[in-house]
Amino acid sequence: MSQGGFWQNTDNSTKVVKKLKALKSAVEPWENTFKRYAELKEIAEILKEEDKELIADLSRNIDALLSEVDKLEFKALLSAEFDKNNAILSINAGAGGTESCDWVGMLFRMYSRWAESHKYNLKTLDILFGEEAGIKNITALIEGEYVYGYLKAERGVHRLVRISPFDANKRRHTSFASVDVIPEIEEGADVKIEDKDLRIDVYRSSGPGGQSVNTTDSAVRITHIPSGIVAQCQNERSQYQNKQTALKILQARLYDLERKKKEAELFKQYGTEKKKIEWGSQVRSYVMHPYSMVKDHRTDYETGDVNKVMDGGIDELIEAYLKKNVRTD
Repeated sequence: MSQGGFWQNTDNSTKVVKKLKALKSAVEPWENTFKRYAELKEIAEILKEEDKELIADLSRNIDALLSEVDKLEFKALLSAEFDKNNAILSINAGAGGTESCDWVGMLFRMYSRWAESHKYNLKTLDILFGEEAGIKNITALIEGEYVYGYLKAERGVHRLVRISPFDANKRRHTSFASVDVIPEIEEGADVKIEDKDLRIDVYRSSGPGGQSVNTTDSAVRITHIPSGIVAQCQNERSQYQNKQTALKILQARLYDLERKKKEAELFKQYGTEKKKIEWGSQVRSYVMHPYSMVKDHRTDYETGDVNKVMDGGIDELIEAYLKKNVRTD
């Protein structure tokens, strides 16, 4: 950065400054923690047994330091390529009609509360409401540091068991919804999208019950013809903004598709079995009747506090997943 002409190359200087900030954010917390450790160690060496008040204060500081180290060790689990990125969250209803649509709405509320508790910014990009209630599918962008690193633990099929409020006979129902999370990819990523490969459709945004919420055809749906991947956006202010956002979603999904292809080749090469995400292979179950329990089937972590989880308290579930899947190589 001190070299002559460094700031004249805007693209390069921006990348270097961003990299420097990332490195500082990784290194400085550990350096500060070690300084605190050295200070506490020095105090401990000169303390006398009769200094009970100072001993109690030292004990409190050590507990605080241990808690900080635990947080830093957990954050070290988020070291994959895109873990620091924003995340594009998509939730889709499975079989089950209105009950499954309601389950999508409940899951979206859960993730919204989680984002709010972490002071992340959530923006709904596209939504299709159910015919009677709930949401058929929804796509949202969640912005903040390490959002993707945390939410990648949520990918898969989520299963709900409860007494359905839509059943006059008060019978127990099982509903499914799939959650997909991909990282938002920065501009300039190695994803080539040819105009000839795109089909762009514009349509009128709609709200619950099909009521028009827009008097112009501002919503945009983009189909990548070679892959069949579709990205759409209707919640921006103009057709141009919706198109740019849909292109960003498409770019991220295409990048994720290529990543999955490479992973599949590696799994084939090393003989590792990869479980498909499909109905019946749920990653997590939420049981509200006849008992209360949320269980993650990948980690066997479970809690009886369903209300806390549905209010966004999913950090312990995420942490259990990340710790189990940390690389040992």
